Amino acid sequence: MFKEYDVIVVGAGHAGCEAAAAAANLGSTVLLVTMNLQTIGQMSCNPAMGGVAKGQIVREVDAMGGYSGIVSDESMIQFRMLNRSKGPAMWSPRTQNDRMVFAYKWRQMLEQTPNVHFWQEMVTGLYVEGNVVKGVTTGLGMTLRSKTVVLTNGTFLNGLIHIGEKQFGGGRAGEKAATGLTEQLLALGFDSGRMKTGTPPRVDGRSLDYNLMEEQPGDEPKGRFSYKDTNLPEDQRACHITYTNPEVHEMLKTGFDRSPMFNGRIRGLGPRYCPSIEDKIDRFAQRDRHQIFVEPEGWDTVEIYVNGFSTSLPEEVQYQAMKLIPGFENVRMFRPGYAIEYDYFPPTQLDLSLETKLVKNLFFAGQINGTTGYEEAACQGLMAGINAHRRVQDENALILSRSDAYIGVLIDDLINKGTEEPYRMFTSRAEYRLLLRQDNADLRLTKLSGAMGLAGDDRVAAVEKQEEDIKSIRKLLDKESILPEEINSTLAEKGTPEIPHKFKLINLLLRPEMQMSDLLAVERIGSMFESFSTKAIEQAQITAKYASYLAKERENAEQMKRLENIKLNGEFDYDRLVSLSAEAKEKLRKIKPKTLGQASRISGVSPADVSVLMVHLGR
Repeated sequence: MFKEYDVIVVGAGHAGCEAAAAAANLGSTVLLVTMNLQTIGQMSCNPAMGGVAKGQIVREVDAMGGYSGIVSDESMIQFRMLNRSKGPAMWSPRTQNDRMVFAYKWRQMLEQTPNVHFWQEMVTGLYVEGNVVKGVTTGLGMTLRSKTVVLTNGTFLNGLIHIGEKQFGGGRAGEKAATGLTEQLLALGFDSGRMKTGTPPRVDGRSLDYNLMEEQPGDEPKGRFSYKDTNLPEDQRACHITYTNPEVHEMLKTGFDRSPMFNGRIRGLGPRYCPSIEDKIDRFAQRDRHQIFVEPEGWDTVEIYVNGFSTSLPEEVQYQAMKLIPGFENVRMFRPGYAIEYDYFPPTQLDLSLETKLVKNLFFAGQINGTTGYEEAACQGLMAGINAHRRVQDENALILSRSDAYIGVLIDDLINKGTEEPYRMFTSRAEYRLLLRQDNADLRLTKLSGAMGLAGDDRVAAVEKQEEDIKSIRKLLDKESILPEEINSTLAEKGTPEIPHKFKLINLLLRPEMQMSDLLAVERIGSMFESFSTKAIEQAQITAKYASYLAKERENAEQMKRLENIKLNGEFDYDRLVSLSAEAKEKLRKIKPKTLGQASRISGVSPADVSVLMVHLGR
């Protein structure tokens, strides 16, 4: 019935969809296996993409030829650029999305990808010969054969849903858990753990009083994630903000003894940076209110996502507490919030390619690796799909470094440091974050993607033109001058010294108070730059203003890359080096780093241990 595929992808969430698309667009034949074809690309939690650091990841996925940016743009109901008041390294795009349109668009794009085939069934095991995966087995007893397998099981592996004192098996509300895989992986020698996460209640927007809340409109003009000319909506929907209060907190406390996320009945660790409302009240007892974001689920639905109210309390406690929130006095609940615990596999058991060390040709991506978030899952799926294809073609794996992309930071963190709680990306995790801005992901990654065959020639050409435009803008800034009578009134308004004679544009732009928009407001100057895009002008401004900082980061990145060029033998006996610390020996034996740079980033390997390795290598 089935031929042998190049790649089988198990699971059709954000990781699975990107893995299938990447491998197929590179030329591999792909079978995407999911328990329910109606939930491809499902937004299991909040109906939004991007945010701090996450938005940078979506831009990088798009620059690498992935689909998440396009799907996000064409299903958006609101766009906002977060952290505009901070430096450009912190700017982070975010979309509010129509949940149903998002999933529809994902399925549509996958169905229009010729090499992607579909099969609806539960995968219960792997077909393994020796230490090489050869396919998967299903609940119907079928064996589906392939050269590589990518597991993207999300929260479905032995998933257990909790609402108060009630619990039942499930990978998501209304969907059954996946069984069998964990047990087989353990038998193959893998280590596993349990994690937990939660989701808030959904409510009827018609029952809320928005006059008692703060409106949060989208940006105008609206932005986009994708570097392609995606179709954006004409209008935007507003979100709203309200707050809890002491009365809400007291009501919630009446159910604390029945909250499995709070009372310890769930063994797994939850996300530190997205705590339940119970945890927030307990950990931040000094605060008498917490922010609640009221987020529409789409254009044509009244369903509302109550962001900030994640909980596993009994449903009646959830309801009574919500009624005490301003604007929620007459709330009607569609479904309660719940907690879910699930199996994951510590990612130190993977290589940087996301291929497992124990079983060849087997890749893990997404929450199975201990991450949380659509964006973190999507970028892992993209890289696993690329590297599964390259494995089939007997090509070297594609590894993005920490100075290449947030994707590289995330995967490097997972493999070298591991995680015992759901891993979420932040800008603070990246030591080269000024290099890894959201605005320049295309300049960083599109040519690489184009060389592989993911990004089209049109996208590569657009990047090359942009590079030329940025150089031309910088030449104009260095060459052209502005007269005192053209700019002094603006300088006075900005609180920066007026100029006594004509000044080079670049010298004025480098003043902290000045922006390109101030210079372009002068008609004569504006006409010089009218042929350039807003994006190119913005990037030219950033690279000019932060030139010394960017140079320092590049220098640091080059120093680290020198360590990456020093290869290590994965089978080396570290016990022979008596000067290594005991912890370093243990971690190096377990992770088997491929380079000295990778070894230096392993948690527990000190600079002194790195020096010992360098001496041994004759460096």
